[in-house]
Amino acid sequence: MKAFVLDRYGKKGALRLADVPAPELRDDEVLVEVHAAGVNLLDAKIRDGEFKLILPYRLPLVLGHDVAGVVVRVGPRVQRFKAGDEVYARADDFRIGTFAEYVAVAEASVAIKPATLSMEEAASMPMVGLTAWQALVERANLKAGQKVFIQAGSGGVGTFAIQLARQLGATVATTTSAANTALVKGLGADTVIDYRQDDFEKVLQGVDVVLHSQDAAALHKSLRVLRRGGTLVSISGPPDPAFASGIKAPWFVKLVVRLLSAKARNSARRLGLRYSFLFMRASGAQLREIASLIDAGAIRPVIDRVFAFDATNDALAYLETGRAKGKVVIKMK
Repeated sequence: MKAFVLDRYGKKGALRLADVPAPELRDDEVLVEVHAAGVNLLDAKIRDGEFKLILPYRLPLVLGHDVAGVVVRVGPRVQRFKAGDEVYARADDFRIGTFAEYVAVAEASVAIKPATLSMEEAASMPMVGLTAWQALVERANLKAGQKVFIQAGSGGVGTFAIQLARQLGATVATTTSAANTALVKGLGADTVIDYRQDDFEKVLQGVDVVLHSQDAAALHKSLRVLRRGGTLVSISGPPDPAFASGIKAPWFVKLVVRLLSAKARNSARRLGLRYSFLFMRASGAQLREIASLIDAGAIRPVIDRVFAFDATNDALAYLETGRAKGKVVIKMK
């Protein structure tokens, strides 16, 4: 099969289009013919070598985490799916590889594709949907009537998280550029802050939950807009000791993580807040919940551009410009 392969780590290095063997199917996996694949910054960060400590992949490696496609074969222990099912998924860590014609995904990580979406739209959803769900529902336990601050509202995670927060009954504040104000308001944002003109710390106060996706300076400012007892969930770091323990990291990685996150954790503790780092995980059960919301019209996809499979490197480069409104997707068929 054709696939885009990472041969060596390197900043903005090109993936190689190659003919590689189709993935071997484990007993609890389904083999999916890829129709579309979402592109995520995680793909670029893995390519650049930024996750070598916590995701020690063996190279060469086929990149890609999000997929929508058709099941062509199932392992002997699979019960929920059959050949011909249209599905979507976020492939598990160490079993990624959606920038290819076929990918094997654990049954527990797959869900039937939302009926109202095209393959390209469905492929845009898994990683951002699961990230927002795990941050707002699982970690923050966001409730109706609470105030949430979602950074970078016009990005992939932001466009989904705004809609999910509104569905949960929260009041939503977000940052974006003036050009994207109408977009995020249309998704349900109540307060929109132009990050080029205004300082969100001077606008917001008494926030219950922050979904942090920016740099360290924004993190510490975000802690100061939270009410006492509030929660900050970070998807951009620094990783915390709970994360390191969860991935069973070696002792030296746990030490590095503890040191990197010490300032954020100590600042949160002094302010009476909870700091939590999220590295989202694959979940077919949560994707089923998300599919129900999508098919009910509560959440819609936001796609900036769709690239042909041969232009996968161009898709990654475009995503890295930071100008994408919503998601970037690769179309196989």
